[in-house]
Amino acid sequence: MNKVIYTLLASFLVVSMSVEGQTTASDVGTDMLAHFERSSFKTVRMADAMPESLYSWTPMEGAMSVARVYAHIARYNYYYLESSLGIPVPDGVDLESMEDLTNKDMILTALRESIAHVKTSVPEMSDEDLGKSVVLYGRSVKGWQVLTQLVSHMNEHVGQAVAYGRMNEVVPPWSR
Repeated sequence: MNKVIYTLLASFLVVSMSVEGQTTASDVGTDMLAHFERSSFKTVRMADAMPESLYSWTPMEGAMSVARVYAHIARYNYYYLESSLGIPVPDGVDLESMEDLTNKDMILTALRESIAHVKTSVPEMSDEDLGKSVVLYGRSVKGWQVLTQLVSHMNEHVGQAVAYGRMNEVVPPWSR
């Protein structure tokens, strides 16, 4: 029995390695964008489901308010692309004050616009752009790794937003 398991495992590894060798940076960019789209869908749906009266709510002193969580996500959607990949923030977008937004409609607009910026910018990146070394938080990484961080960051805060919603009896719309 162990021989069969080891043979299957070895076969899987050989196939995986040959497929992995065919993956390009743009394939990774496409995959990251698909993850980003799923996460941004949940983010916007949850932000929309939260009543504006809860946008100032925070679970405890020192924690981000509901409004700040969503504004923070919007800010970093722009920030990662600009700071690490050199993709400029559109005219009129003020990253420095974005997290100070408190109005639900303004936050939803900022969130949607930041998502659109990512969705239009990433497909324009070449394999060279995605494969070149860039700096992220003081360390050298590949461009595609910045996209991984972007998705990871959003997912962290989607979880936070869901927890905030559930603490206030707001059910995530996609889980009804």
